[in-house]
Amino acid sequence: MIRFSHTIFALPFALLAAVMAWVAPAPTVVIEFRWSHLLGILVCMVGARSAAMAFNRLVDRFIDAENPRTANRHLPSGDLTVTAVVIFTIVSTVVFVGGTCLFLPNYLPLAVSLPVLFVLFGYSYTKRFTSLAHFWLGLALMLAPICAWLGVRGLAVIEDPFDVMPAVGLGLAVLFWVSGFDMIYACQDFEYDREKKLNSIPVRLGVAGALRLAAICHALMIVLLIMIPVMHHWVGPELGLGWVYWLAVASTAALLIYEHRLVRPDDLTRVNMAFFNVNAIVSVGLLVAGTLDLLVI
Repeated sequence: MIRFSHTIFALPFALLAAVMAWVAPAPTVVIEFRWSHLLGILVCMVGARSAAMAFNRLVDRFIDAENPRTANRHLPSGDLTVTAVVIFTIVSTVVFVGGTCLFLPNYLPLAVSLPVLFVLFGYSYTKRFTSLAHFWLGLALMLAPICAWLGVRGLAVIEDPFDVMPAVGLGLAVLFWVSGFDMIYACQDFEYDREKKLNSIPVRLGVAGALRLAAICHALMIVLLIMIPVMHHWVGPELGLGWVYWLAVASTAALLIYEHRLVRPDDLTRVNMAFFNVNAIVSVGLLVAGTLDLLVI
């Protein structure tokens, strides 16, 4: 029910934000690597992601049962019971909230844990009332790098709220990246969503229009990735990203162009290749390049 492959979407960006947070200078606060912070990020990511995906399966179980593409999922097929998934969701939620205590005495992660859960759980209802559900999903994953930054640099953010701006820039890049590829993925359900009067960008704009908007979102992602290293000229700390990062941004742009060439309005057979393979390289590649640039080279 909880696909490990989906971890590649948010976790690398949370870890990249943490690396950025460890190396960025802070005028009056000492920022240092702590194993408890790394463990806290991993525990919170696992707990939040598991809770959100299980809750989504609960809320969508009747829709999934009627959709041929999702009818074999664990709840519709009877492989799991509703009671088991409810218990799993509760346990995962407790793990997430408990994980924020690993950052104490920095209280910011614990303070934002409930609003974060509201965003994560709220996504499951969005297709029922808005075509912007894809952007809500992007917002949910955007929180990963921002919350990782708050966990590492909470005291610096309390002293200077603008300290968090590099993570906000990275988070916005994630928002447009996720929103774009979710629109591409949703094209598979265009006929079903239209028949059941569910809201999505493909239903609202058509498959061709959704693919065009997804391309715009991915272009905005590249613009935001370009902005992150130069943001310190206006706001936030300097990160010191160099040529390895710029090479990764250029490679990301090339990969996203390739992703859009894989999928056409009249041929959606390669959506899963675009969804999983290309996006895995994008997220993991940016993490590796950013880490090398900041810690090694």
